[in-house]
Amino acid sequence: MERQRVDRWLWHARVVRTRSDAAALVAKGHVRINGTRQKSPGHGVKIGDVLTVALDARVRILKVIGFAERRGDAASVHVLCADLQSPEE
Repeated sequence: MERQRVDRWLWHARVVRTRSDAAALVAKGHVRINGTRQKSPGHGVKIGDVLTVALDARVRILKVIGFAERRGDAASVHVLCADLQSPEE
């Protein structure tokens, strides 16, 4: 797989609880891919893309490092993304 829909990837990476929440987050303009705001949940992401996601309480910066066919458990998230933020002190 070379690309995956951004809403599906966000759901698989457990950034949000449901795929419809992911689609709404993108549609409201709270997701940037490589610095460009996206409003289409169907926009494709590829390995190496950097996503900036504005959530209610914080902003997450994630690098796409893989894809999944199905949503896995929380332990499997590390194969999908790398968190580019330094841990808060």
